[in-house]
Amino acid sequence: MKMKTLNDLFVDQLKDLYSAENQLVKALPKMAKAASNSDLAAGFEEHLEQTREQASRIEKICQELGVTPKGKKCVAMEGLIEEGKELLEEDAEPNVLDAGLIAAAQKVEHYEIASYGTLRTWAEQLGMDKAVDLLQQTLDEEKQTDDKLTELAQSINEEAEAGEEGSEGGEEEDEEESEEDADEDEEEEGAEAVSTGPARGRGRRS
Repeated sequence: MKMKTLNDLFVDQLKDLYSAENQLVKALPKMAKAASNSDLAAGFEEHLEQTREQASRIEKICQELGVTPKGKKCVAMEGLIEEGKELLEEDAEPNVLDAGLIAAAQKVEHYEIASYGTLRTWAEQLGMDKAVDLLQQTLDEEKQTDDKLTELAQSINEEAEAGEEGSEGGEEEDEEESEEDADEDEEEEGAEAVSTGPARGRGRRS
């Protein structure tokens, strides 16, 4: 269908976001299961319930407009979720994986914040007061989720960094131990040379 008006574009993007939310409903349980940080896992589970409600709000808006929310696939969300799947396949330390999961989740949040903000503005322009209220509720939730992820990231990123430093520290300790062993070997060789020298001198005098 050709889009001739802002209303047509509004409906088209509603369908796009409806697809995005339903894709996210399937992805969030996997992210929650993969998270080792209990607060992060709980955050994903909480957002799962919010996401279901956000999809329901889109259904209400579409019902008011007399259109179906189905019929379009959000390729942007598909790509973001695919990136998250690739991350889960990496061989990463638990805290490093958690840091990556937060990054993936915030990419999703920023996409949704931009999308819902645009739709809310269009709804205002079109005089759709009920749609404005419903879209604003979702926009507020997305911003709150993003803030929570940022707060969690501060501690999780530090843990991920400490893990790396810890492994580097272990390598330094190994190097120090090797140097100490080498010094001990040199000392032992020196002691043998000292003990051998006098013995040879005594033999020549006889």
